[in-house]
Amino acid sequence: MTRPHAGELLRTVLSNCSARLLAMLGLTLATVLVARTGGPAAVGEYALLRMLPGLIGVLCVLGLPGALAYFLAEHRRDLPRLWPTLMAIGFAGGFVGTALWLAASPLIAKVFFPHESPWLIAAAGGTVATQLMLTVGKTALQGLEDRRGGDVVIAAEELAFLPCFVLPLVVGVHGLAAIIIGLALADVVVAIDAWRRVSRRLGWRRFGLAGHGQGWWGRPERSLGREVASYGLRGQVGGLITLLNLRLDVAILGAIAGPAILGGYAVASKYAELLRLPGTALTWVFYPRLAKLDENQAGTVARRMIRPALLGIIVAAIPVALLASPILRLLYGASFAPAVTPARVLVAGMVLAGASGVASAYLYGRGTPGLNSVVLGIGLVITVVLDVTLIPSHGALGAAFASTAAYLSTDALLIVLLLRLSSSAPRHRTAVAVSEGSS
Repeated sequence: MTRPHAGELLRTVLSNCSARLLAMLGLTLATVLVARTGGPAAVGEYALLRMLPGLIGVLCVLGLPGALAYFLAEHRRDLPRLWPTLMAIGFAGGFVGTALWLAASPLIAKVFFPHESPWLIAAAGGTVATQLMLTVGKTALQGLEDRRGGDVVIAAEELAFLPCFVLPLVVGVHGLAAIIIGLALADVVVAIDAWRRVSRRLGWRRFGLAGHGQGWWGRPERSLGREVASYGLRGQVGGLITLLNLRLDVAILGAIAGPAILGGYAVASKYAELLRLPGTALTWVFYPRLAKLDENQAGTVARRMIRPALLGIIVAAIPVALLASPILRLLYGASFAPAVTPARVLVAGMVLAGASGVASAYLYGRGTPGLNSVVLGIGLVITVVLDVTLIPSHGALGAAFASTAAYLSTDALLIVLLLRLSSSAPRHRTAVAVSEGSS
């Protein structure tokens, strides 16, 4: 198979970055509205409800979102009973995740939402399934290489919350209830569109009407399910660790310092994560493409992208850091001024994110997600140790320093791993397979 044209790849990455920037704009506008109507405490609760249900959901689907692009590559997507197997995993995970949230809701309310009704926190469990439905639909589009559809869903995922949050406010529902309703409605609306695009990409016959295990519905294949779960769980570890590295500081800070301080830190974190968008876009675009190439071609393409991805983020970090103060004060008001310094610290932690995004795409595309997970696990250890050490005495700034150390460490290790493996891919093929099988 021939390698993708460089110009076409660049356009695809830029398109995905644009979609993610629109999503970030939607998130920013929503956060501003939440901040203006409820203050820093409401922003903290919003951040927790965006993170915790999704975390439980991805834990319960055996790594399905991370496995989809691999199993939906052109030479794998017509495996017998593939779709019934994938759907069975998704529905079972959504049911289990919702049940776990309901069972744990008294503890969740006590730790993270001490001033809210436990029944309201229990109701937020519905977003476990809605977030999962959206996430699986979005990653299915990635695997099917519907780049336009995937970009639309990425942007809509955040933009949809704003009108869905305004709707309960208009009818007189405020506070945390309005946030929960807005999140659930936005998930459902965008998920329906995502799955509509998936079915059109496959052909409308796939909307549950095809026989012989080729439609969405039918009897799942147990052995295929084990194969999907084996790949997915190895990647799931890395995906979960990435999520924890990005959000564990939020959870620990929220539990220790409370929603008000967390609200300011959540704003700082989202601002700094602007610099992670290109790396995420590179992973999104390159993962399914590299899965179609042979090992030498994949290594060549990935190595070629390292330098421009690295230099681009370093250059972009300078104005992002300098503009932190005026932008955060303008958007969120004077009460969010303490978020400026943590934002600048977090910006420093993002400078390697572009190159590490290429590295993660290479490892996933070559069928070795466990190696990615091992490296990210090192970063998680750094995050936990530094969070519990620094947050009690330094609050939000301690959380920022902990996350920055974890980001830089894991990103640097991923880049080194890419350079070493791709420079001697044939010689290491057997060793990588053995290592991956034991991870």
